[in-house]
Amino acid sequence: MDWLQVAVLSIVQGLTEFLPVSSSAHLILVPVLTDWTDQGLAFDVALHLGSLAAVVLYFRHELARMIVSWTGSLRGGTPDRDARLAWWVLLATIPVSVVGFASRDAIEVGMRSPLIIAGGLIGFGVLLGVADWRRRNGRSEYQLTLKDAVLIGLAQALALIPGTSRSGITITAALLLGMSREGAARFSFLLSIPVIVLASALEIVGLASEPRAVEWSTLVVGTLLSGISAYLCIHYFLVFIRRVGMQPFVAYRIVLGLWLLWLFW
Repeated sequence: MDWLQVAVLSIVQGLTEFLPVSSSAHLILVPVLTDWTDQGLAFDVALHLGSLAAVVLYFRHELARMIVSWTGSLRGGTPDRDARLAWWVLLATIPVSVVGFASRDAIEVGMRSPLIIAGGLIGFGVLLGVADWRRRNGRSEYQLTLKDAVLIGLAQALALIPGTSRSGITITAALLLGMSREGAARFSFLLSIPVIVLASALEIVGLASEPRAVEWSTLVVGTLLSGISAYLCIHYFLVFIRRVGMQPFVAYRIVLGLWLLWLFW
């Protein structure tokens, strides 16, 4: 890979991992608009690890409290709000893990069509717009209930449909359940941690059987660029939605979906 390809793919991954705009749609567009060869599984793993490092670093204080409180709850202590949040993150990860493992091959083979991605962008984009329009100044991530966690977890499983956007569908579900924009986004970002860990683990297993030379310089640069862009994305996204809301992302999704329909119909 040349350095332009490394930079573009890294930044696209870092941004679209957390913005509600669908990373799968953008990763389809990149090869359409360029003549680049496939970057390889090792580079994909590096980009995911960069995004993971960014979200862990950004929420390091919250995660530290959650881990301490969650461990205490395992020892019989009364769960406080940090322990409950940790339990809700773990619980909401179960549906996407089960569905993902059970249907991974079917999704990879049968649902990577640009037309399916375009439909997901438009349909779930409109749903995000409705959820944001209906929302009120609602609850934070610390005010979630067991029912909320289960429903958001079930919604997250829909992100396996290309074009849906994991962050987009979890934020949509959280808004519909009465969460604030910032609370919905923060819970969505926390949910990304176990999901990225599981996805990276699967990629590493596949990497073990991929007999390709590793370009360590591109992996290091890709990880750094992905991590930096993801960290900045999380920070400014939370500021942006507090002031503006989700509607610009809704409009972007619809336009991108229509463009994909025009390109591939």
